[in-house]
Amino acid sequence: MFKLSLFTLLTIISWISANAQEDEQPYYLQQCPRDEEYVNECLRDSGNKLVHYLRQGVPELDIFEIEPVVIDEIGIVLGSGPDGYRALFRNIQAYGVSNITVTNVRSDLETLQFQLTCEIPHIKVRSQYRSTGVLILVKASGAGDYWGEYDGVKAKIYFKAIPNLAEDGRTYLTADQVKMDFNVKEIKMGVDNIANGNTVIQAALNLFINSNAQELLKEMKPALRTKLTQVIRNFMDRIFAKIPLDLWINLN
Repeated sequence: MFKLSLFTLLTIISWISANAQEDEQPYYLQQCPRDEEYVNECLRDSGNKLVHYLRQGVPELDIFEIEPVVIDEIGIVLGSGPDGYRALFRNIQAYGVSNITVTNVRSDLETLQFQLTCEIPHIKVRSQYRSTGVLILVKASGAGDYWGEYDGVKAKIYFKAIPNLAEDGRTYLTADQVKMDFNVKEIKMGVDNIANGNTVIQAALNLFINSNAQELLKEMKPALRTKLTQVIRNFMDRIFAKIPLDLWINLN
């Protein structure tokens, strides 16, 4: 009888301990109050705390590294007709995105709408490219490596979330609508290792690219924004699937 009671007691203690650990606030996230006066500032700080730990990897979220950020491909078209310049960039890898800082948050907890303002000091991009057409009177068909250095990146991200009640009895979010826009203060970019080794084409391309960097970014923006929005949405859903709403916001 005593042994059975002792076993039962130990089982209850183990169950209580396990559930208490589940309810502990994770080290990588700060829980925020519902109070409108404080919630936005708290969500900003909580977001930056999460980013800090994500840089190192968070095994509990099944995230071990977040760089490089990879985009499969984007294309640009300059001019029309058979000689219009077309370029396709593939296997785009971006480094430095994890140095993001959330500078402002606006939220509506009733509708679960959020707007984040973010800054990234420097992003380094590498990819392969292939181009056809004429660029500044030079036949610019070829392929090679693209590089870009982007300084002073600022972005705004808007998203609306949907709450979902899970089997564990807790509410988790999924990203329903995601929009973003960005600008870059300074850009340096160019191409290397052109496949046919034509130094004239490479020099002409690099001259044009660096003389018209902001205009090229403007041409790339629609496709780039679409791809980045999808990357952001997928990443949000990975995070939201692991962290219930009550760990983000104190619902009591």
